[in-house]
Amino acid sequence: MAQAEKETVMSATMQPEQSVFRFSVRDDKVGIITIDVPGEKVNTLKAEFVEQFLIIFEKAQQVSGLKGLVIVSGKPDTFIAGADISMIANCQTQEEATALAEKGQKLFAQLANYPLPVVAAIHGACLGGGLELALACHARICSLDEKTRLGLPEVQLGLLPGSGGTQRLPRLIGVSAALDIILTGRQLKAKQALRLGVVDDAVPLDILLDVAVQYVKKGIVKRKPLAWSQRILASALGRPLLFQMVHKKTREKTRGHYPAPEKIINVIRAGLEKGSEKGFQLEAKAFGALAMTQESEALRSLFFASTTLKNETGSSEQPAEIRQVGILGGGLMGGGIANVTVTRGNLPARIKDINEKGINQALKYTWDLLSKRVKQRRLKSSERSRQMSLLTGTTDYSGFKQADIVVEAVFEDLVLKRKMVTEIEENTKPETIFASNTSSLPIHKIAESATRPEQVIGLHYFSPVDKMPLVEVIPHEGTSEKTIATAVALAKKQGKTAIVVGDKAGFYVNRILTPYINEAGYCLLEGEPIEHIDNALLNFGFPVGPINLLDEVGIDVGTKIIPILVEELGSRFAAPEILSAILQDDRKGKKNGRGFYLYTGRKKAKEVDASIYSLLKIKPAIKMLPADIAQRCVMLMLNEAVRCLDEGIIRSPRDGDIGAVFGIGFPPFLGGPFRYIDKLGSDKVVEILRRLEAQYGERFAPCERLIQMVEQKKQFHA
Repeated sequence: MAQAEKETVMSATMQPEQSVFRFSVRDDKVGIITIDVPGEKVNTLKAEFVEQFLIIFEKAQQVSGLKGLVIVSGKPDTFIAGADISMIANCQTQEEATALAEKGQKLFAQLANYPLPVVAAIHGACLGGGLELALACHARICSLDEKTRLGLPEVQLGLLPGSGGTQRLPRLIGVSAALDIILTGRQLKAKQALRLGVVDDAVPLDILLDVAVQYVKKGIVKRKPLAWSQRILASALGRPLLFQMVHKKTREKTRGHYPAPEKIINVIRAGLEKGSEKGFQLEAKAFGALAMTQESEALRSLFFASTTLKNETGSSEQPAEIRQVGILGGGLMGGGIANVTVTRGNLPARIKDINEKGINQALKYTWDLLSKRVKQRRLKSSERSRQMSLLTGTTDYSGFKQADIVVEAVFEDLVLKRKMVTEIEENTKPETIFASNTSSLPIHKIAESATRPEQVIGLHYFSPVDKMPLVEVIPHEGTSEKTIATAVALAKKQGKTAIVVGDKAGFYVNRILTPYINEAGYCLLEGEPIEHIDNALLNFGFPVGPINLLDEVGIDVGTKIIPILVEELGSRFAAPEILSAILQDDRKGKKNGRGFYLYTGRKKAKEVDASIYSLLKIKPAIKMLPADIAQRCVMLMLNEAVRCLDEGIIRSPRDGDIGAVFGIGFPPFLGGPFRYIDKLGSDKVVEILRRLEAQYGERFAPCERLIQMVEQKKQFHA
């Protein structure tokens, strides 16, 4: 017993080097359970850890005079990042997935019912199963650190928290607050978690363990009663109205495409009305059912794909060190690139513009975004000042000698961009990389005048830069591997998901987007009402309809790439005549208040500008079913995505799926164009394209690669 009181390290295999949990007892009789998964950067929970944890519990119970337990992480920046998602992929049936959830529930029930106080000392990511473990503890203390995040993000994988989260969180913080956290999957910072009652205290990291130990010594914490408003919403009187509102908002948002939110709502309600025991049973059953859905499989595939991309350099070489970034142009794109460089990349950024107005505009962009976070109490004013100090401006090239990479975001003009290359080579060090944020101009043409073409590359950001997660990295034939790796590294520092794509007209995202939007234009030309077309694609699963999207991007910008695509790739990219008529009427979309929709002040488009029909000599009338409109637009996108794969524009179906979902909002629950083709079957896709070709013309002709897939009976994803 004395030996156990000093320190015990156990594992299921009884091999210390394989141990996930370490158990030690302090002199003051407080036990410390340290979670440290061997060989991994972060802790994730696996089913096989359950037996190890139970052995630790047994050992702790054998220690005489033990006052309680503190659970900590052995990782420097992570508590527990969640459960290992691959466990779900290994489940072949709903019953297996349900049993997996029940195993987690059983473990955490033992934790919750432990006779001595158990306190979670949380630093870093505490997500999914990690937060469910913490919720089963009797108290939770977290560090006041930027790296500390708490949340239940399972809904983003088409799942629900399966180890008690749907039952414990509503009882802890109230049903309304819990629904918001679980249905959005959002992550809470330390102070947010404290304010909501998810944690009992938030303290500096250097005293985290000491405070957790003091909580153990105080005994089991008596929680403050829920706020009056939360008690009303959870009551028999307020509950029906609350759930009615939540159901309505959820259906409006998901349009029936995501089954997880509905199950989350139902399971939480059942637990409140029928008791937690019934709630746990329904939670495990719902988890098992969701794990087998195609939606969850697609969302998990995106998760695995994006996670893998984060660990890739995009090149055979390692990136150069990036210490400072130069940015050319203080407009919307330049300001957005500067913002993510300093706020996410924590890198100094120097903006050059032709006048002070452009510089001030770019500085104001970041100041306004940071000030919004300060107002929301998500950022300290001192931190805002620190981040703003990283951002400077100039009307000449002073300060650019230190830049390791310069991102150009000037007007889409080839002559101007070539001039920028020359000026950068003259005003920076020999190693400086030139990256062009172009959406349409070939990178090899921009690099033609360069003395160091191997250091010229494309970095195509999407607007608004601070919200859109994708960056296309576009090397030309002469770009060096080191330049590619460095450009990818910068994108990652900026918080972006980067895919390397080929240097051909439209690259990948705009190339598959153009025929999709064009086809919406053809539907309009045939007399289909604008809102009918947009709603058809919203119902299909896109976040914005194609015509509304054109307004948002800017009709002038959105159509600029079309002549380049037609010249290089053929007439299938030709736009309907309506677009030139609209541009001639000075309709640029939301940015000048004149587009397909009406705009007033800061408000979003709420109604169609009916005058556009007379301009186009169209009498709008619904003749097509929404599903038929969606099919016409989407099939062209799928066909073009396969062409891009065949031509080497994208390196893999995985990159094609990531690019479409993260770049243009292709419905995530379908997994991307290539997973959607696999789901439909390439034979079905070819059949639909041939029918549409006969009806609407050769732009629907299926590409050769698709026809080969049918003949060879292959899929894009194994």
